[in-house]
Amino acid sequence: MSVIELSWWQLALAALMVVALAACTAAMRLGMSRSLLIAALRTVIQLALVGLVLEALFAAERLVWVVLMALAMLLIAGREVMARQKRRLLGGWAFGIGTLSMFLSSFTVAVLTLTVIIGPEPWYLPQYAIPLLGMLLGNTMTGVALALDRLTDTAWRQRGVIENRLMLGQPWQEAIGDIRREAMRSGLMPMINAMAAAGVVSLPGMMTGQILAGTAPGLAVKYQILIMFAITLGTGFGTLAAVSAGSRRLFDSRERLRLDRLSSPRT
Repeated sequence: MSVIELSWWQLALAALMVVALAACTAAMRLGMSRSLLIAALRTVIQLALVGLVLEALFAAERLVWVVLMALAMLLIAGREVMARQKRRLLGGWAFGIGTLSMFLSSFTVAVLTLTVIIGPEPWYLPQYAIPLLGMLLGNTMTGVALALDRLTDTAWRQRGVIENRLMLGQPWQEAIGDIRREAMRSGLMPMINAMAAAGVVSLPGMMTGQILAGTAPGLAVKYQILIMFAITLGTGFGTLAAVSAGSRRLFDSRERLRLDRLSSPRT
Protein backbone atom coordinates (compact mmCIF):
# COMPACT_ATOMS: atom_id res chain seq x y z
CA MET A 1 0.00 0.00 0.00
CA SER A 2 1.48 3.34 -1.05
CA VAL A 3 1.36 6.44 1.14
CA ILE A 4 -0.94 9.23 -0.07
CA GLU A 5 1.13 12.35 -0.60
CA LEU A 6 -0.01 15.58 1.07
CA SER A 7 0.58 18.88 -0.68
CA TRP A 8 1.01 22.25 1.01
CA TRP A 9 -2.37 23.49 -0.22
CA GLN A 10 -4.04 20.57 1.57
CA LEU A 11 -2.25 21.53 4.76
CA ALA A 12 -3.38 25.12 4.15
CA LEU A 13 -7.00 23.92 4.20
CA ALA A 14 -6.40 22.36 7.62
CA ALA A 15 -4.77 25.64 8.74
CA LEU A 16 -7.86 27.57 7.62
CA MET A 17 -9.98 25.43 9.94
CA VAL A 18 -7.67 26.33 12.82
CA VAL A 19 -8.06 29.99 11.88
CA ALA A 20 -11.84 29.50 11.89
CA LEU A 21 -11.60 28.03 15.39
CA ALA A 22 -9.54 31.04 16.50
CA ALA A 23 -12.21 33.34 15.07
CA CYS A 24 -14.88 31.48 17.05
CA THR A 25 -12.90 31.81 20.29
CA ALA A 26 -12.45 35.53 19.58
CA ALA A 27 -16.17 35.97 18.95
CA MET A 28 -16.93 34.26 22.27
CA ARG A 29 -14.32 36.44 24.02
CA LEU A 30 -12.39 33.49 25.42
CA GLY A 31 -9.10 35.33 25.14
CA MET A 32 -7.41 32.34 23.49
CA SER A 33 -7.41 33.21 19.80
CA ARG A 34 -3.95 34.79 19.81
CA SER A 35 -2.43 31.90 21.78
CA LEU A 36 -4.08 29.39 19.44
CA LEU A 37 -2.74 31.08 16.31
CA ILE A 38 0.76 31.46 17.76
CA ALA A 39 0.78 27.79 18.81
CA ALA A 40 -0.34 26.74 15.32
CA LEU A 41 2.37 28.87 13.71
CA ARG A 42 5.01 27.45 16.03
CA THR A 43 3.85 23.94 15.13
CA VAL A 44 4.36 24.59 11.44
CA ILE A 45 7.76 26.24 11.84
CA GLN A 46 9.14 23.80 14.42
CA LEU A 47 8.00 20.67 12.60
CA ALA A 48 9.23 21.96 9.25
CA LEU A 49 12.66 22.66 10.73
CA VAL A 50 12.73 19.30 12.49
CA GLY A 51 11.83 17.62 9.21
CA LEU A 52 14.84 19.21 7.51
CA VAL A 53 17.13 18.24 10.39
CA LEU A 54 15.89 14.66 10.42
CA GLU A 55 16.34 14.27 6.67
CA ALA A 56 19.98 15.33 7.02
CA LEU A 57 20.39 13.12 10.09
CA PHE A 58 18.92 10.07 8.40
CA ALA A 59 21.20 10.59 5.42
CA ALA A 60 24.34 10.91 7.57
CA GLU A 61 23.66 8.00 9.98
CA ARG A 62 26.53 9.04 12.24
CA LEU A 63 26.54 8.48 16.00
CA VAL A 64 27.91 11.93 16.82
CA TRP A 65 24.94 13.68 15.15
CA VAL A 66 22.46 11.38 16.84
CA VAL A 67 24.06 12.15 20.22
CA LEU A 68 23.99 15.91 19.58
CA MET A 69 20.34 15.74 18.56
CA ALA A 70 19.50 13.68 21.64
CA LEU A 71 21.29 16.13 23.96
CA ALA A 72 19.46 19.08 22.39
CA MET A 73 16.13 17.30 22.93
CA LEU A 74 17.09 16.54 26.54
CA LEU A 75 18.04 20.14 27.35
CA ILE A 76 14.84 21.50 25.81
CA ALA A 77 12.80 18.95 27.76
CA GLY A 78 14.62 19.96 30.97
CA ARG A 79 13.73 23.59 30.39
CA GLU A 80 10.07 22.67 29.79
CA VAL A 81 9.99 20.73 33.06
CA MET A 82 11.28 23.80 34.89
CA ALA A 83 8.85 26.15 33.12
CA ARG A 84 5.78 24.05 33.99
CA GLN A 85 6.30 24.25 37.76
CA LYS A 86 4.36 26.78 39.78
CA ARG A 87 6.97 26.83 42.56
CA ARG A 88 10.30 25.59 41.34
CA LEU A 89 13.52 24.92 43.19
CA LEU A 90 15.94 27.84 43.01
CA GLY A 91 19.56 27.84 41.92
CA GLY A 92 19.12 25.70 38.83
CA TRP A 93 17.96 22.71 40.84
CA ALA A 94 14.61 22.50 39.06
CA PHE A 95 16.36 22.27 35.69
CA GLY A 96 19.11 19.98 36.98
CA ILE A 97 16.86 17.48 38.75
CA GLY A 98 14.42 17.31 35.86
CA THR A 99 17.13 16.93 33.22
CA LEU A 100 19.17 14.37 35.16
CA SER A 101 16.16 12.22 36.01
CA MET A 102 15.04 12.21 32.35
CA PHE A 103 18.57 11.39 31.22
CA LEU A 104 18.91 8.45 33.61
CA SER A 105 15.49 7.03 32.75
CA SER A 106 14.72 7.86 29.12
CA PHE A 107 18.22 7.39 27.73
CA THR A 108 18.72 4.10 29.58
CA VAL A 109 15.37 2.69 28.45
CA ALA A 110 15.93 3.92 24.88
CA VAL A 111 19.39 2.34 24.60
CA LEU A 112 18.19 -0.96 26.10
CA THR A 113 15.18 -1.03 23.78
CA LEU A 114 17.34 -0.35 20.72
CA THR A 115 20.15 -2.78 21.55
CA VAL A 116 18.31 -5.65 23.22
CA ILE A 117 14.79 -5.66 21.74
CA ILE A 118 14.59 -3.91 18.34
CA GLY A 119 18.19 -4.42 17.29
CA PRO A 120 18.65 -2.15 14.24
CA GLU A 121 22.03 -2.13 12.52
CA PRO A 122 23.71 0.03 13.66
CA TRP A 123 21.90 0.26 16.98
CA TYR A 124 21.81 4.07 16.83
CA LEU A 125 20.11 4.13 13.42
CA PRO A 126 18.38 7.56 13.45
CA GLN A 127 15.18 6.18 11.92
CA TYR A 128 14.62 4.24 15.16
CA ALA A 129 16.67 6.07 17.78
CA ILE A 130 15.36 9.63 17.38
CA PRO A 131 11.59 8.87 17.25
CA LEU A 132 11.92 6.43 20.16
CA LEU A 133 13.86 8.87 22.30
CA GLY A 134 11.49 11.69 21.36
CA MET A 135 8.45 9.74 22.53
CA LEU A 136 10.23 8.71 25.72
CA LEU A 137 11.39 12.24 26.54
CA GLY A 138 8.04 13.81 25.71
CA ASN A 139 6.07 11.57 28.05
CA THR A 140 8.74 11.48 30.76
CA MET A 141 8.87 15.28 30.65
CA THR A 142 5.15 15.46 31.37
CA GLY A 143 5.36 12.96 34.22
CA VAL A 144 8.36 14.62 35.85
CA ALA A 145 6.86 18.10 35.51
CA LEU A 146 3.55 17.03 37.05
CA ALA A 147 5.27 15.20 39.90
CA LEU A 148 7.66 18.03 40.82
CA ASP A 149 4.91 20.61 40.59
CA ARG A 150 2.69 18.57 42.92
CA LEU A 151 5.61 17.99 45.29
CA THR A 152 6.69 21.61 45.70
CA ASP A 153 3.20 23.13 45.71
CA THR A 154 1.81 20.65 48.23
CA ALA A 155 4.88 21.00 50.47
CA TRP A 156 4.33 24.77 50.50
CA ARG A 157 0.63 24.47 51.34
CA GLN A 158 1.19 21.81 54.00
CA ARG A 159 4.35 23.26 55.52
CA GLY A 160 2.70 23.46 58.94
CA VAL A 161 1.93 19.74 58.91
CA ILE A 162 5.46 18.87 57.82
CA GLU A 163 7.07 21.04 60.49
CA ASN A 164 4.82 19.57 63.19
CA ARG A 165 5.89 16.09 62.18
CA LEU A 166 9.53 17.12 62.32
CA MET A 167 9.04 18.56 65.82
CA LEU A 168 7.52 15.25 66.90
CA GLY A 169 10.77 13.56 65.95
CA GLN A 170 9.89 12.07 62.57
CA PRO A 171 12.73 11.93 60.01
CA TRP A 172 12.24 14.05 56.91
CA GLN A 173 11.38 11.00 54.80
CA GLU A 174 8.34 10.29 56.98
CA ALA A 175 7.41 13.94 57.44
CA ILE A 176 6.97 14.39 53.70
CA GLY A 177 6.23 10.76 52.83
CA ASP A 178 2.56 11.11 51.92
CA ILE A 179 3.30 14.19 49.80
CA ARG A 180 6.02 12.31 47.94
CA ARG A 181 3.69 9.41 47.25
CA GLU A 182 0.97 11.71 45.91
CA ALA A 183 3.52 13.47 43.70
CA MET A 184 4.70 10.15 42.28
CA ARG A 185 1.10 9.10 41.61
CA SER A 186 0.50 12.37 39.75
CA GLY A 187 3.45 11.71 37.48
CA LEU A 188 2.49 8.10 36.74
CA MET A 189 -1.26 8.58 36.30
CA PRO A 190 -1.21 9.91 32.69
CA MET A 191 0.66 6.85 31.42
CA ILE A 192 -1.53 4.43 33.39
CA ASN A 193 -4.62 6.08 31.89
CA ALA A 194 -3.07 5.97 28.41
CA MET A 195 -2.35 2.23 28.69
CA ALA A 196 -5.80 1.51 30.08
CA ALA A 197 -7.50 3.38 27.20
CA ALA A 198 -5.21 2.19 24.38
CA GLY A 199 -7.15 0.41 21.65
CA VAL A 200 -10.48 0.88 23.43
CA VAL A 201 -10.95 4.63 23.72
CA SER A 202 -8.12 5.78 21.45
CA LEU A 203 -5.66 4.51 18.88
CA PRO A 204 -2.16 5.61 19.94
CA GLY A 205 -0.31 8.01 17.66
CA MET A 206 2.56 5.76 16.60
CA MET A 207 0.25 2.89 15.68
CA THR A 208 -2.00 5.22 13.72
CA GLY A 209 0.98 6.73 11.88
CA GLN A 210 2.37 3.32 10.93
CA ILE A 211 -1.01 2.13 9.66
CA LEU A 212 -1.42 5.30 7.58
CA ALA A 213 2.07 4.68 6.20
CA GLY A 214 1.04 1.21 5.01
CA THR A 215 2.38 -0.99 7.83
CA ALA A 216 0.37 -4.12 8.57
CA PRO A 217 -1.90 -3.54 11.60
CA GLY A 218 -0.47 -6.57 13.41
CA LEU A 219 3.08 -5.24 13.20
CA ALA A 220 1.93 -1.73 14.12
CA VAL A 221 0.27 -3.16 17.25
CA LYS A 222 3.49 -4.93 18.28
CA TYR A 223 5.50 -1.73 17.94
CA GLN A 224 2.88 0.25 19.84
CA ILE A 225 2.87 -2.21 22.75
CA LEU A 226 6.67 -2.04 22.90
CA ILE A 227 6.68 1.76 22.79
CA MET A 228 4.01 2.11 25.49
CA PHE A 229 5.91 -0.22 27.80
CA ALA A 230 9.14 1.67 27.14
CA ILE A 231 7.44 5.02 27.76
CA THR A 232 5.93 3.73 30.99
CA LEU A 233 9.34 2.56 32.20
CA GLY A 234 10.99 5.87 31.31
CA THR A 235 8.21 7.92 32.89
CA GLY A 236 8.04 5.75 35.99
CA PHE A 237 11.74 5.69 36.80
CA GLY A 238 12.14 9.35 35.83
CA THR A 239 9.30 10.38 38.12
CA LEU A 240 10.62 8.33 41.03
CA ALA A 241 14.12 9.78 40.63
CA ALA A 242 12.89 13.38 40.28
CA VAL A 243 10.59 13.24 43.31
CA SER A 244 13.25 11.56 45.44
CA ALA A 245 15.87 14.19 44.57
CA GLY A 246 13.41 17.08 44.75
CA SER A 247 12.06 16.13 48.16
CA ARG A 248 15.58 15.77 49.54
CA ARG A 249 16.40 19.26 48.34
CA LEU A 250 13.51 20.62 50.43
CA PHE A 251 15.43 19.71 53.60
CA ASP A 252 18.92 20.66 54.77
CA SER A 253 21.51 18.48 56.49
CA ARG A 254 19.83 19.14 59.86
CA GLU A 255 16.49 17.92 58.46
CA ARG A 256 14.88 21.36 58.56
CA LEU A 257 12.21 22.21 55.99
CA ARG A 258 13.75 24.78 53.60
CA LEU A 259 10.91 26.35 51.64
CA ASP A 260 13.17 29.36 51.04
CA ARG A 261 14.69 27.19 48.32
CA LEU A 262 11.46 27.54 46.33
CA SER A 263 10.63 30.40 44.02
CA SER A 264 7.54 32.58 44.32
CA PRO A 265 4.39 31.16 42.72
CA ARG A 266 4.21 31.63 38.98
CA THR A 267 1.02 32.95 37.45
